[in-house]
Parts: sequence; structure tokens; C-alpha cells
Amino acid sequence: MKLDFPNVGETIHHVVLDNGLTVYLLKKAGYEKTYATFTTKYGSIDRRFKTDDWIEVPDGIAHFLEHKMFEKEDGDVFQKFGQLGASANAFTSFTRTAYLFGATSNVEANLKTLIDFVQDPYFTEASVEKEKGIIGQEIQMYQDNAGWRLYFGLIEAMYEAHPVKIDIAGTIESISAITAADLYACHQAFYHPSNMTLFVVGNIDPDIVLEQISSNQAAKTFEPPVLTEREHVQEPRTVRLATRVIEMDVSVPKVMIGYKDTPRAGEDGMKQELAVELLMHALFDTTAPLYAELYAEGLIDDAFSFDYTSEESFAFAVLSMETPHVDAFVARITEVLERPLDIGNETLDRKKRMMKGQFLKALNSPEFIANQFSRYALTGGNMFDLPELLDAVTLEELYDTYDRLFKPDQRTVCVVKKP
Repeated sequence: MKLDFPNVGETIHHVVLDNGLTVYLLKKAGYEKTYATFTTKYGSIDRRFKTDDWIEVPDGIAHFLEHKMFEKEDGDVFQKFGQLGASANAFTSFTRTAYLFGATSNVEANLKTLIDFVQDPYFTEASVEKEKGIIGQEIQMYQDNAGWRLYFGLIEAMYEAHPVKIDIAGTIESISAITAADLYACHQAFYHPSNMTLFVVGNIDPDIVLEQISSNQAAKTFEPPVLTEREHVQEPRTVRLATRVIEMDVSVPKVMIGYKDTPRAGEDGMKQELAVELLMHALFDTTAPLYAELYAEGLIDDAFSFDYTSEESFAFAVLSMETPHVDAFVARITEVLERPLDIGNETLDRKKRMMKGQFLKALNSPEFIANQFSRYALTGGNMFDLPELLDAVTLEELYDTYDRLFKPDQRTVCVVKKP
């Protein structure tokens, strides 16, 4: 199936194979690098799920599994990619795990390597025990990182029951309980082709690449999917804690103000994400009148940032600053966001043009396309619909978004400062 997107000048080749694997192929003529991502809808929040019975696994296991997938009986997969001239990597987020490579040659061999190693797990108790020490050091490194502690401290204060509040890597204690059997159980549940998306972008012949992928999958035997249900927790609309202070040896205090939002999925989630991003740009980017005010007052500088995270089961907005004037910064931001909104169509249209320009510029990056397209595809959205959805956001929707999101009982403040 060809999906044409004339608004961005792209054509996606899309197919769902007999085993359930979703494949997207995008030809970018003239590009030297080919980039591929093999992504499963499985992240750190999937700590309790049902196959025959309900299974609860240790925190951090999705990230642990990602690490262990690269180690095989015949050696390290990174070395194999290196021999083929490719740069490989992987990451685990709250909601997905992605394996990827970029290469300018040996694309067929690299693609086969990517697919095969992700679909062929190999774990031993000895190798699992060894990995615990490696990941334990990584966890400790993050615990010594003030920015990481600030971010997860905010989320922990914001959420009462949702597992998003748990560090993606888990804790040294939680990973100590992981066994090879646990890893195999999670791979069986979440790495079935029907739960995965393969995206390849570059100067490729889609028909040839699709034939390679189809032949690869047809030569393998897969058991029927065993995952029947994921845990869905009831999360209050309000935050768990209004404030949280973390003491660390930092030269300048760091502060985050978070606003908990109501999540939406698919196209509705994309629309909500765009509305919040438009709103935050209109209020806080460097061209906004408020930015100039706060800058003149000495409350913000180039360290100021804002962001919005949106997934199927959680969503939140964040404003961040490194400042010795934490109380003044928090007071000023919260005071501003408790005023009635005052934005007109001229500002909205200007921010739409800016965001659309940023999006179109990003389409020059195969890495951006593969990662972001896969992210939206796993939740029923299509990244190439973003320009049209952006155009459709109305001023009324912006005002509704403002009234819904920036409420005092949905606000958490987290600070990292010296004892």
C-alpha cells in the first residue's frame, strides 16, 4: 500500500505481514545514509501484564532486556554492525523500545542483522548476573546526575499510581531480582511481530527491501501472540505532591514546574500535543512578550526551557530553569499561568508557521523521520498528518487547552539544591 502525503512531498510504502509485523518504507532519493528502526510497543511502564495469568516483573526490566539483546552466544552484535560499516544503537522509553542502525553501505546485510538479533533472544543466568553490575553502575551514574534526579523527582511527585513515576532503569534493588526466565517471558510477550514496527528510510528501492523483509519473516516460525492485556491504573487528575525538594551538591539550584494533563491517544493525542506546544511557544518562547519581561527581571536566561510529553496513558507539561532565585521564579510563572489567557489569531498563526517550518526542516533527517514516525504509528497516529492537524488548531481550542492544563491542583514543583 502506498500512502501519499503531498503536503510534505513524501510517499510511504506500508504493509502488515502475515505474522502481524508492520513495515513502513520511505524512499529519500539522493540521500547517502539509510536508517532503520525496529520498535516494540514495550517500555518501562509495562511492569504488569497478562498472558495466561497476570505477571508482575521487576522495575527496569524493559531497559535491562534492551541491553541483553545485543549479547549473543557467538559474540556482541555491535561488533557485527561495526564490521558491516554501520552505527547501531538502542533506547528504552516509558512506552517503547527501539533498536536501530544507520549505514551508507551493506544495507541489506545490516537490515538482516537488525531483524534477526531482535527476534532471536539469548540469555543465560551467568550473563544476566554480569549485566546487573553493569546496569547498576549506570543507575548509580544517573542518581548522581542532578538533571535526571530533577526530572524523575518531578514525575514521582506528580503521579500517584501510574508506573511512569518509576525510573526507566529501575533501581539496583529491583534489577537484582531479574532472571533469564523473566527476560524470556517479556520477550515472548512484547517482541512478537504483531507488537512491532519496522521503519526503513533512505535511498532505497522499497520493492526490493520489502521482498527482503518478507522473505526473512516467511522463513521463521512464530508462536501465536501470548499478550492478552496490559495493566491500566486509575490515576487521579490532581498531583500527588505540590512540592518536592531533593538535596544534592549543585552549584546553582535547578527547578522544574510540572502540570499534569489528561492523556489522549491516536490522532486526538496528536491534536492535543500540538495545541499544548503552540500554547507554550506563544507564552514562553524567546519571541513572546512574557519572555522579555522575565528576562528583564532576571528570572530566566538561556537555561530556561519548556516541554510537553504526551503518551496514551499519561501527559504532562514542564517548565525548567537553573536559578538561584527559585522562589521568585516559581511565584512569577505560577502567577502568570493563573491569569486569563490573552492570545490572538495573529500570534497563533505566527506560531503555526514557525512549528510547521521546524517540522519540514526536520524531515531532512532520516533519523528524525524513523524515530518519530514509529512513535506515532505505535499509538495509531501518522506523523505526516502533523501539518494539517497543526493548521486545524483553533484559537478556541488553545483557550480550552489553557483552562484544562494550567490548574493549581495539577501543578508540581520540584527543586534540586544544596543541603
